[in-house]
Amino acid sequence: MSNEYAILPCNGLDKCAGCISREVALKMMEQTESEILCPVLYRVTDARYNKIAEEKPLLVVDGCKTRCASKIAAEKGLKVAKKITVTEEAKNRNMEIVDGLRIGENELKLTDDIVTELLKEKEKDEMLEGKSIFPETYEYEFYQKDKFIFRLPSTGFYFNENDVWVYIVGNKARVGVTDYVQKSLSDIMFFTPPAVGSEVEQFGELGCIESGKAVFEIISPVSGKVTSINDKLVSFPEWINENPYEKGWIVELELTELEEDQDLLLDYNAYLPIMKRKVDEFHV
Repeated sequence: MSNEYAILPCNGLDKCAGCISREVALKMMEQTESEILCPVLYRVTDARYNKIAEEKPLLVVDGCKTRCASKIAAEKGLKVAKKITVTEEAKNRNMEIVDGLRIGENELKLTDDIVTELLKEKEKDEMLEGKSIFPETYEYEFYQKDKFIFRLPSTGFYFNENDVWVYIVGNKARVGVTDYVQKSLSDIMFFTPPAVGSEVEQFGELGCIESGKAVFEIISPVSGKVTSINDKLVSFPEWINENPYEKGWIVELELTELEEDQDLLLDYNAYLPIMKRKVDEFHV
């Protein structure tokens, strides 16, 4: 597999960020076997580009937070493999984009940086194809209440207030429940997974787990498409009790709205006091 994409760039050439989006698309086309989907033509007559969009992974290059290219992809029901926003990329690099439409030295450097990073990420994805990209073990911090000890990974994980975690690698994510959940449920007896291929929004449901005490709906921390489930949990749901972060993970997703979802994700320092409060109020 070559590092090619079907590229849908921003159509806002009245802004410098849109012009940079076009340059990124052109450079990717020149350096790979990628093909560009013209956003103007694709909106009004998509027959010319449908086959390209179906056969190659789709790269959406938005210019700014208006995300006109993303909106076209959503309208056409396209599966997005990778999405970037030029203004966000500039912000992450502490670079300023000029107000005019001429692309200067600074903007050309930003273009080259974006293309270089895209090519590296694609090569990495292809090398890892068929292999798990998630670590097998993690390091934990511990919180003890009476005789009960609660594990919580402090690095690389994000959480929601519904006690569900997500570990993100590129545009892939693994999702599961926290140690607090499995201890509060006690012996988990059933796992009902979502369907592979189904799409979920942030705070949508990703199946459920059940013990003799209660049914717990798994509320997704992020938006995405279910690419795989931990089907061994159907036969061995007790693995969630043994370690909900490692062999007790629930599902894996292909992320679709990470930039928007990040505002409502909690890191370790933000989630820890929430978990402590729940633990202190809970009587096992």
